[in-house]
Amino acid sequence: MGRSGVIKAKSGERTLLASVVLSSPGPIVVGIGLLLGRSSTQFADFIRRTAELAAIIVSWIIFNMTHKDGVEDTERKEKLENIANLCVGAAMSLSGMAILLIAFISYGGEKGNVIPGLVIAVLGVITNSWFWLRYHKLNSVSPNAILAVQSKLYRAKSFVDACVMIALAAIVIAPESGAVLYMDVAGSAAVSVYLLFTGFTTVFGKCNSPR
Repeated sequence: MGRSGVIKAKSGERTLLASVVLSSPGPIVVGIGLLLGRSSTQFADFIRRTAELAAIIVSWIIFNMTHKDGVEDTERKEKLENIANLCVGAAMSLSGMAILLIAFISYGGEKGNVIPGLVIAVLGVITNSWFWLRYHKLNSVSPNAILAVQSKLYRAKSFVDACVMIALAAIVIAPESGAVLYMDVAGSAAVSVYLLFTGFTTVFGKCNSPR
C-alpha cells in the first residue's frame, strides 16, 4: 500500500472511530427515555440504535484488521469485508423485523416523556447526514466495501431518524390527539420497512458495489 493509500486508510479509520464514539450515547439516552415514556417508536429506535452500534463497532475492527501494517491480503480482506457487510445488513434486517412487530402490538394511552428520544433523533438527522456524505466521499475517492456499506447504513440512519423525529414531535406537540397513536405506529412501520429493504439488499449483495 502506497503513501496515498495509507493516508486514505487513516482517514477511513478515523471516520469509523468517530462513528463509534458519536453513536455510543444514542442507545443509552434513548434507553433512559424509555424509563420515562412508552412510545413504540422510541422503543423501536432503541433496538435499532443498539443493533447499528454493534455493527459499526464490528466494521471499525475489521477495517483496522484489513489495513494493519499497510499489508493487504486481498483474499483475507474480501472475506473480512463480507463479514462486516453481513453484520451491517443483519443488524438492519433484524431491527426492521423487531420494529415491525412492535408497531403491530403498540398500545394506546399516555406516551409519557419522549423528549430524550426526540433530541437524539434531531441530532441524529444532522450527524448521520454528515457521516453519510463523508463515507460517500471517501468511498468515491478510494473504493472500499466497508466504507460503501457504511455510506448505505448512514443513509438509512438519516432517513430513519427523520421518521422518528416526526413521530415523536407529533407526540410532544399534540399528546392528546387521537392521530398521535397512528403517527407513532406509522413512524415504527416506516422505520421497519426501510431497514428491512436496506438490510436485505445489503445481505444479498444487491447494494454492495461501490458508488
